[in-house]
Amino acid sequence: MSVTHAHQADTCRHERGHITDSRFYGNRYATAASRRIYCDVCRKQRWLDIEAALAQAQGELGMIPGHVVEGIVSAARLERIDLDAVQEEIERSGHSLVGLLRVFQAACPDGTGEFIHFGATTQDIQDTGQSLEIRDTLDEIDRELGEILGCLVELAEEHADTVAVGRTHARAALPMSFGLKAASWIDEILRHTERLATVRSRVVVAQLFGGAGTMAGFGTEGIGLLERFAARLGLGVPTIGWHVARDRVVEFVTTLAMVAGTLGRVADEIRTIGRPEFGEVTEPWRYGKVGSSTMPHKRNPERCEQVVVMAKLAAAQAGIAYSGMIGDHERDSRALRVEWACVPDVSHYTLAACEITRELVSGLTVNVDRLRENTRVVADQLASERLMLALGAHVGKQTAHERVYELSQQAHDAGGSLRESLDGCADLRRLLPDHEVEVIFDPARYLGASTDLTHRAVAEARKWLAGRG
Repeated sequence: MSVTHAHQADTCRHERGHITDSRFYGNRYATAASRRIYCDVCRKQRWLDIEAALAQAQGELGMIPGHVVEGIVSAARLERIDLDAVQEEIERSGHSLVGLLRVFQAACPDGTGEFIHFGATTQDIQDTGQSLEIRDTLDEIDRELGEILGCLVELAEEHADTVAVGRTHARAALPMSFGLKAASWIDEILRHTERLATVRSRVVVAQLFGGAGTMAGFGTEGIGLLERFAARLGLGVPTIGWHVARDRVVEFVTTLAMVAGTLGRVADEIRTIGRPEFGEVTEPWRYGKVGSSTMPHKRNPERCEQVVVMAKLAAAQAGIAYSGMIGDHERDSRALRVEWACVPDVSHYTLAACEITRELVSGLTVNVDRLRENTRVVADQLASERLMLALGAHVGKQTAHERVYELSQQAHDAGGSLRESLDGCADLRRLLPDHEVEVIFDPARYLGASTDLTHRAVAEARKWLAGRG
């Protein structure tokens, strides 16, 4: 090994390679909350907490001697555990939990460690730990979505009547209010809050069913033990074991991927209409942010782009989670171990998407003058439906569509306007009085129910926010 490579190996051996752990870039892919929840060392403390809860519940039921419980609980703290010894035992045993159990047992006073993990299987502890991680992740997402919705409610209300260009297939379509665009984001996020609530009821449950899901190791106290155990940890009680039935975890992963996907849609729309050609919104910026190493003028939509990146990475975890649904018999690590990667990853990415989106929408500037000007430029195009319907009252809708289609395409090819083409068509022009034509070609007077629809979405969001206190 060269001197340079040897130096690099020495200085880098304590660093982690996953992007979420990067000292330099990790804050774009994870959050302080997601790192806290999925901290490798913290996971060991969760498992100790679960073992302690198990011992307490078993002591209450007389399944283990009452006098050993205090010793087990007192030792179930990381400061009492030699983590280097745990690592050595993991490597020696090749088992994901036995290493911790052996060191934990040694830390328990007066032989009380003989009664840890009584009748449980490894997956009972690890699945229960993952359920606690999922619960904490859902709590964080709920908080973040609440703050995002609060910002969007203000945005939608402020611009409930602000005229904007409604676009379909990346082309001008009909006039709308900018508030209705924000209301669409609100409505979709609200559906996610409903999904997350039902996910919580199904997914945040304990696992305590023993080696093959029969509870045989708990004698006649299995169900009662499960109930006490789950209550101590604040988890739900499943009907039967789910060691090999991984739909709960898949539902969690795919739901988070959907949440990130919605935030990606919001961010990408902001990126698009914030382009200089549109200029309708401005992403928050602060002095000192650099957009390019070679072009000093650049103010790139970095936040928007990063949210889209998070949405793509979150979506990729869904396929991995689905692969874990097919497992053999009553236990199969081929299915389980994929969750150790995709559950933390989708949580990191989704929480990062939430955090960045919150920063984005809380500081978003809506450029009303630019919205007005963009609407004016394409006002003729925005009027085609209204003109067709007005003429349809005289000549029939289908005939009116054909006539307005001809006028529109002629105007497009000639570089003129639809209104000029209409004025040059005497038989159609005589059907519409001047004042009606003025109204037809005024985008601000064809917003439909934009304002009412915006207020409907805002009212639902306020109701949800109020329900959270």
